[in-house]
Amino acid sequence: MNVQEEVEQKTFNIVVSTTKLTARTILNAGRTALREYQSKLLADKSSGKQSVRMLLRQNRGVSSVEISKTGIRDFERYAKKYGIDYAIQKDTSEVPPRYLVFFKAPDADAFNAAFKEYSASLLNKVNRPSVLEKLHELVQVAAELTGKVRHKEQERGL
Repeated sequence: MNVQEEVEQKTFNIVVSTTKLTARTILNAGRTALREYQSKLLADKSSGKQSVRMLLRQNRGVSSVEISKTGIRDFERYAKKYGIDYAIQKDTSEVPPRYLVFFKAPDADAFNAAFKEYSASLLNKVNRPSVLEKLHELVQVAAELTGKVRHKEQERGL
């Protein structure tokens, strides 16, 4: 074997060794990055709407409250305002279906404040007069004022 073949053989061995090392390094780096991403995903998702599974993965106590379907969107606004981790699950075993809101136990005080504000807003909506009803009343009152009604065609002719 001449010197040239020997150099080529050693170069080939170095390339193969480096390739194996690089592949292992990349694989290990990828695994580490994936682990960090998953742990960061759990940590970053500290507030807001989540799945029940994600809420349970955080290893904190979970409580639940029943809510009507019509108020889910309004409740989400108050939950976001107070930074509550919550999950909404539909229970179809009953007719009409029930909706359960799960939240973490450490968020209980914030949840109580949000739920109290949400309930107050629902009561205000019930007590608030309907805009359509007021509009219909005003239309009827305006229709009764026959002398005050103006005709556009007559005004254009002048």
